Amino acid sequence: MLEHLFKNSMVKSLEEIDLIRESSLLVSKTLTEIAKIMRPGISGLEIDALAEEFILDNKAKPAFKGYSGFPNTLCISINDAVVHGIPTKEAFKDGDIVSVDCGTLLNGYHGDHAYTFAIGSVDNEIMELLRVTRQSLYLGIEQAIVGKRTGDIGFAIQQYCEKQHGYGVVRELVGHGLGKELHEEPDVPNYGKKGQKTKLLENMVLAIEPMINLGTKDIMTLGDHWTVVTKDRKPSAHFEHNVVVKKEKAEILSNFEMIEEAIKMNKELQSVV
Repeated sequence: MLEHLFKNSMVKSLEEIDLIRESSLLVSKTLTEIAKIMRPGISGLEIDALAEEFILDNKAKPAFKGYSGFPNTLCISINDAVVHGIPTKEAFKDGDIVSVDCGTLLNGYHGDHAYTFAIGSVDNEIMELLRVTRQSLYLGIEQAIVGKRTGDIGFAIQQYCEKQHGYGVVRELVGHGLGKELHEEPDVPNYGKKGQKTKLLENMVLAIEPMINLGTKDIMTLGDHWTVVTKDRKPSAHFEHNVVVKKEKAEILSNFEMIEEAIKMNKELQSVV
């Protein structure tokens, strides 16, 4: 009985999905505003301030600020930082890759996704990491259908990134359910075995987020107690979508198209697609 109630709590009503979609699209719009101004010379704190103002102007709250004590609106993770980087005054440089993870709380429901930006002349080897990580996200999303399990999502991502491309798939950090809380059940790992872990039910909302390293899968947390970096200090990429589990094809609530259109218009950024 308890298991039945637990599973039902992960399934959202159509009204709830509409509200999560609104919050997710606000994240997409915020990341689009960031894509317009991202360049060498601008700092994480500057884009963090822009994001906070934009979210507040849209009658929402930054979901990350104050979450477990996190001090800012955005997680900004540069080069070898995997996730949870704290914005600083340090200016971005030509050749940097910058993961920007953003969360919003609008009308009681959360949006949460991420995009990794390539600033200026990024090495081809690192651009390939970004392309593979982004593509692995969509391969994971293809598995987010009724009757599959979270292990199927993880297996698809792991096979593509680890087996086909030799990258490190982070184990300690995973995707998650999304709704009234920023992090809900179920966990959605980026590795796994087919047919294992949580069964996917119609109208579950998931944040699927591959975190893929150029080198080792191993990570460590810096002295700020937030920033997670690769142990070998090689670059890491991070892309995240919010999706609804459906019978034949998952519905993506977030929107990369607007972000990528802004990237193409910004001569200081290199397009991943």
